[in-house]
Amino acid sequence: MDGAELLQVLREAADAVAGSLSGLTDWGLAGTRPGQYRSDLVADAAAVRVLTDAGLGVLSEESGLSAGASERALLAVLDPVDGSTNASRRIPWFATSICVLDGEGPLAALVVNQATATRYEAVRGGGARRDGEVITPSHEESLGRSLIGLSGYPPRHLGWRWYRSLGAAALDLCAVADGTLDGYIDCMHDAHGSWDYLGGLLVCAEAGAPVVDAAGRDLVVRDHSGRRTPVAAASPALLSELLAARATWRR
Repeated sequence: MDGAELLQVLREAADAVAGSLSGLTDWGLAGTRPGQYRSDLVADAAAVRVLTDAGLGVLSEESGLSAGASERALLAVLDPVDGSTNASRRIPWFATSICVLDGEGPLAALVVNQATATRYEAVRGGGARRDGEVITPSHEESLGRSLIGLSGYPPRHLGWRWYRSLGAAALDLCAVADGTLDGYIDCMHDAHGSWDYLGGLLVCAEAGAPVVDAAGRDLVVRDHSGRRTPVAAASPALLSELLAARATWRR
């Protein structure tokens, strides 16, 4: 499949998630494992079915690695509902995030805000779009002028002008890509699986917003146990400031 064909599959998977959530009456905790909601389970089943029927291997936050995924040329890294707590409280900032990896890394990505239907899409080498329109970051270079998205909270103020803690990493990264936020910093340590950030990472990369792991590791993780600490910015200069500020404490 080429990039356009992959995006169509990802759209179908996200639409299947939307359909599964539309009839959900209980959005509470599922009682299966800590932090897993009923929305996670129904959305996962819907998305995995579409992705595997299309011949993709799947690595999902909720159900792990699909049967035979290691034999597939393409692996779809899936978070069926990123921001499940937001979803359970009806806070309109939760998403389905899917990033397809090939042997070279992220190839195609889709992040859909399931509350507003806003869609972010990217194909490697093809730029990034929000609802079909090309996006770029703010290009802000100064932390002191920036609006920064946080995951967790640092032990002290890091020098930003404003901050927001929005609660869905995939959408937070896309907000850096389209200039809504100037940067994003994970204030925790290795709290995010690859399904949380890979979709947003490719959207950022194709929009021109750099994303790195705070510890300098590769962010492309293909196993369920791997965790990373993503940091993103609207410019290389702002990224350097964010990383330097984060390095002033140990977490």
